[in-house]
Amino acid sequence: MRRAFLLVLDSFGIGHAPDAERFGDAGSDTLGHIAESCARGEADRPGLRQGPLHLPNLARLGLFHAADLAAGRKPAANGVDGFFGSAQEVSSGKDTPSGHWEMAGVPVTFDWGYFPEEGPAFSHDLVAAVVAEGGVPGILGNCHASGTDIIARHGEEHIRTGKPICYTSADSVFQIAAHETHFGLERLYMLCQTVRRLVDPLNIGRVIARPFVGETADTFQRTSNRRDYAVPPPEPTLMDRVIASGGRSLAVGKIGDIFAHRGVSHLRKGPDNMAMFDRALEAMEDARDGDLVFANFVDFDALYGHRRDVAGYAAALEAFDRRLPEALQELRPGDLLLLTADHGCDPTFRGTDHTREQVPVIGTGPGLKSGAVGVRKSFADIGETVAAHLRLSPGPHGRSFYGAIAADA
Repeated sequence: MRRAFLLVLDSFGIGHAPDAERFGDAGSDTLGHIAESCARGEADRPGLRQGPLHLPNLARLGLFHAADLAAGRKPAANGVDGFFGSAQEVSSGKDTPSGHWEMAGVPVTFDWGYFPEEGPAFSHDLVAAVVAEGGVPGILGNCHASGTDIIARHGEEHIRTGKPICYTSADSVFQIAAHETHFGLERLYMLCQTVRRLVDPLNIGRVIARPFVGETADTFQRTSNRRDYAVPPPEPTLMDRVIASGGRSLAVGKIGDIFAHRGVSHLRKGPDNMAMFDRALEAMEDARDGDLVFANFVDFDALYGHRRDVAGYAAALEAFDRRLPEALQELRPGDLLLLTADHGCDPTFRGTDHTREQVPVIGTGPGLKSGAVGVRKSFADIGETVAAHLRLSPGPHGRSFYGAIAADA
């Protein structure tokens, strides 16, 4: 029996990519800078965490060996019980869909559409269409912004007027924040579907519903009912190929939204990383021969990376690491467990956007070899390795490193 488990620590980069300067991200290093902050005591927070970054289980799989490879350093010759490497992105963006699509075997070779940073983000004609077709009295925001900041700034006016809060970021995205009860959750989803249609000609990657609750700026809080409306990938992904071969694609977290729910056999969701870990374990238990479990752990990015919360990011990594043995205990002969990321979001870096970084490629499985798999020149190598493990035909992008880890390859 062969099964594959692909776990994505959203935004967990391990050092700037070779082309990071083109994105303004030279010097970024999510893992490295978090570890340095922890070592200096700058990430100590009473009741949350303290001391050096403690990730023994990820380290045992080769996380820090992978970081050495990404930085061009020679990793230690021993001390790991898994395979390790780093991967560089070839897609044109550093956003969530680009990273996930590429690791699923479909690099984004076209340019997404983006909204301007200066002046109003959305044109007069687009706003007019949103108001007319969305049935709203107007919009608030219309700028680049952090989601929590703009809700605090406009949330009370939103409740008074019924105008949704519309904003964007450095990603190809149109985000809409609205109150779950005063505006209505289903109404927010319907508005996002309308906007999805309106921004299709602009080649915008995602429209995101950002519901929140609370009555004042001090009590507003985003909920777990976020929903992404993404364009579908332009080619069959690893998930499509698994299903075409007779297997199932078991998605956890926002994987369904990222792939426009294409190639998803079953979807499990949860309000936070630990609930998503529970769902991932359930999916691993349910997986059958030929199945893929594809899970995303979004809190690293949404709650800590974008908010530049170093202590929170470090604590979330340590919490994930403590639970990793539960996933390792689920592994049976014929299983492949692979952990990676989709981009960086260095919480010590300037601004609040993603950072163009290399990502870890670490994993294990009964009977699989330990050791280095090198610096991969595309995230697509990840998908091709999973495909080779599941004995699928090779795809058009990426190169498998399965021969380096499988005794029977």
